[in-house]
Amino acid sequence: MKDLIKKYCNLLGPSGMEDSVREAIIEDIKDSGAEYQTDAIGNLIVFKKGKKRRNKKVLLSAHMDEVGFMVKYIDEEGYAWFDSVGGVDRRVVSGRRLVFCESNIPAVVASKAIHMQTLEERGKCEPISEMHIDIGATSREEAKKYINIGDCAVFEPNYEEFGDGLVRSKALDDRFGCAALVKMINGELEYDTYFAFNTCEEVGCDGAKEVAHNLRPDVVIALEATTAGDILGVSKSKCACSVGEGAVLSIMDRSTIYDQTLLELAVETAKEKNIKWQYKNVVAGGNEAGVYQRAASGARVLAISAPARYIHSASNVLAMSDMEAVYQLAAAINERSFE
Repeated sequence: MKDLIKKYCNLLGPSGMEDSVREAIIEDIKDSGAEYQTDAIGNLIVFKKGKKRRNKKVLLSAHMDEVGFMVKYIDEEGYAWFDSVGGVDRRVVSGRRLVFCESNIPAVVASKAIHMQTLEERGKCEPISEMHIDIGATSREEAKKYINIGDCAVFEPNYEEFGDGLVRSKALDDRFGCAALVKMINGELEYDTYFAFNTCEEVGCDGAKEVAHNLRPDVVIALEATTAGDILGVSKSKCACSVGEGAVLSIMDRSTIYDQTLLELAVETAKEKNIKWQYKNVVAGGNEAGVYQRAASGARVLAISAPARYIHSASNVLAMSDMEAVYQLAAAINERSFE
């Protein structure tokens, strides 16, 4: 799975521009025997026959998009003013290296240097609306040869393994989830299963809304990354989850109260298969599970997540063992009939 994660993380795919990710996934599953189609807004829906049929329609879901930035104005000096695509903390933006998706043009996020700041400005993080992107142009005319209003950029691809089994990269949220689903599709399944690789999760889970209405699954397992708090200055009671401690099971977040029966099944399965797991111990965030739970005729939902430090930044940090645990637990649960 490591090679798939690296390949998908290094692709450029902010919300609404997931084409390269979808094409790579199709290339990787085309010989699996699965049926697949793309809907009107770019979601990739896959159906893979298993050894048996289920009475319930079970869907495993992950999103293809990543956070990014969109140009909203190009000034006379050739700088691009921009806004974020998805939830990006402004503290992790200034000085970062970017790549434009349409042109593959490299860029850097610029803001006023400390030497030029007033005493009142020092120590304060300026809003994204006052930052700009520098592509090396010296005029608006020159800049517009390479970029235009509406063009999108993402953090520069930077996949790297470091420390004791850790990985750092942009877009691990949720390209690792995509890799886990691809690995499942390319293996043998006990039961017929649907898979969704969704668009636009970072801007409101729009892709999942479409899938929910068209597919109307009975049971959904969302594979995600979730914020880890095992960093300096965060108390254990507010840690949420820890890198290296296994797959994360959420009880409740800002969009969902998870199905208690599915949650119990996940815990039972993890213990039975000796898969490392942990509870998410704060009520925060949300993901596509909330959409599946409420949309169309509704669905029973479960989220299995990998703990991620510095999520939605240029360097998400996850443990390979946690990502493997998410895959193993999802695959083991999918062996159940859900009668």
